[in-house]
Amino acid sequence: MSAIHPTVSPSPDARPVPPQAAVGRRLPAVLAVTVAAALGMSAWGAKDPTTWLLETVWVMVGLPLAVLLRRRFPLSGLLIVLLAAHALVLIVGGHYTYAEVPAGDWVRDRFALERNPYDRFGHLMQGFVPAILVRELLLRTSPLRGSRWLAPLAVCACLAFSAVFEMLEWAAAVIGGQAADAFLATQGDVWDTQWDMFCALIGATCSLLLLSRLHDRSLTRLALAGRD
Repeated sequence: MSAIHPTVSPSPDARPVPPQAAVGRRLPAVLAVTVAAALGMSAWGAKDPTTWLLETVWVMVGLPLAVLLRRRFPLSGLLIVLLAAHALVLIVGGHYTYAEVPAGDWVRDRFALERNPYDRFGHLMQGFVPAILVRELLLRTSPLRGSRWLAPLAVCACLAFSAVFEMLEWAAAVIGGQAADAFLATQGDVWDTQWDMFCALIGATCSLLLLSRLHDRSLTRLALAGRD
């Protein structure tokens, strides 16, 4: 039986959608559902409900915002994947607390480290993913396309965000006292704040060095899709 209704004739200009294009169009919805489901499951049995809320509030704000703006300001495929990965890192850290993530405990024991390194990984991601987010916003909304200042400004923006986050942690420590220890995840390191910002710097720098060309191709595909 024909898949086309007998009373409707296909347009002579109609072209089949390539499988990879169809998958690309479904990817944002699949990732959004995955992140939302992971967020809901992480709330169940969270180690510290307050820490869970403080760590995942970025996901609670960012996910609805991305969905609401998906038509007005669609994001590139690469950025969507990175944001989803970052959201999952935050969700896992919120569920267990960063100092007690089982995967981090395994890495600590396997390599004889002094502390659970998941917090360091989280701060690397805090630079790695926002660097591409800032790069995309600057490329699409400012006259910086092709400018040599694009990468330095993206790194500076990530460092600024990291510094703001550390001030939020400081405020949490002042307000919550020892109750904020799980959120801070310092694990006894007096230089934890400096390490966190350094990790964000390394993450942002590596992201721009490794992903800039891939990001450009992803933006090109986004532009071409917008013309269809």
